[in-house]
Amino acid sequence: MTFNPLQERGIPLDKQVRNWSELNVTPIDPDHADPYTRCRIITMNGIETEAILFNHHLARHCPDTETRQRLAHVRYMEAQQQRAVNWLLSGFNSVLETVLAYEQVATDLTSWVARMEPDPYLKQAYQFGVLEDFDHLYRYANLYEMIEHRRAEKVVDQLTEVMPGRPTYIQHRHPIDNVREHYDRRTTAPISKLHALTIMAAEQQTMNFYMNVGPMYMEPIARQLYQEIGLVEEEHVTHYESLVDPGESWWEMLLNHEYNECYMYHSFMQTETDEKVKRVWELHLNMELEHLRIAAELFRRHDGRDPEEVCAPELPAPVTFEPNRAFIRELLATQIDVTTLGTGYVRDMHERFERWQREINGDGMIPSEQVITDNRHKSGEEYRLELDGPHPVPSLRIDRASRR
Repeated sequence: MTFNPLQERGIPLDKQVRNWSELNVTPIDPDHADPYTRCRIITMNGIETEAILFNHHLARHCPDTETRQRLAHVRYMEAQQQRAVNWLLSGFNSVLETVLAYEQVATDLTSWVARMEPDPYLKQAYQFGVLEDFDHLYRYANLYEMIEHRRAEKVVDQLTEVMPGRPTYIQHRHPIDNVREHYDRRTTAPISKLHALTIMAAEQQTMNFYMNVGPMYMEPIARQLYQEIGLVEEEHVTHYESLVDPGESWWEMLLNHEYNECYMYHSFMQTETDEKVKRVWELHLNMELEHLRIAAELFRRHDGRDPEEVCAPELPAPVTFEPNRAFIRELLATQIDVTTLGTGYVRDMHERFERWQREINGDGMIPSEQVITDNRHKSGEEYRLELDGPHPVPSLRIDRASRR
């Protein structure tokens, strides 16, 4: 059955406020919940956080008081939604367990988007990024085993493999090589706009999370690993946000944000296995329909266009969390030695890349490499979770001298 959120009516804004007991949602059981339920929660927290931050930036550039008041009203409801979503996570999980789940989101959500993306250039951007998040999962899994003495399959179950991707130490590129060409807002498929907003929001919340939790550890290797991977996440946010056409007006961007929230809540409502969490997705979808209606109204008033000129007439097929092992292994076999040059991709390590490698990696210890060495020493071997048989170590055409 088709679903056009522009033609639906949700809960009126004045009826959306929740009191403290209503916001005090019961968290999922970390020992028995579907790992992909946790992934959906993390994803929607990122989507809601992006919606709030974007709304704040829009308000700072809006001179009309009445419109800023309308934005503030919607933003408060988004903030309540964000709290309700994020509070579905259990306090029994350690920070590192949550980090593993964040990287599982990055791996399987970005893989799904890459598989579904119709634009070849945008598809390449997602394929490129996912090999790096996949490697982060492997580095953090070894840190988890080393300092918490537990294994990552407790978190990712048998859904996502844990093994090396594109090595983290070669993910550090000159900042100008992290900027991609943006899609053309006039010709790109509506689904491509939704994909870009979704992955940008997911990577942004990961970047922010690592920025804040990294210094809370006492173990030097943990603090250093969060610093290193956190800076790669900064690169990833630049990588994905640059895909969005900066020619979109503030009101078009607002419309796309609200439409995407409807899309994501509707998707997860279709695929959620936890009935309690599914009810949250359904409630929030009905709230977001009203937020979209308001955004459409502002778009008509300020841009003078109909929302149907920008948004799809019906929601695309739902976003799905599912294993992507074969897809990732194919990327490992064919794209692990890819890096960026300007807005394009190359396989040969160019001068600017090698110079940046020497500057950032320096003469000292590289945390993402050291964590594997330390865990081999402490646990007897590095941690891997290979579910489809051993994976051969790919051959990297990289000048190792750039590490010295």
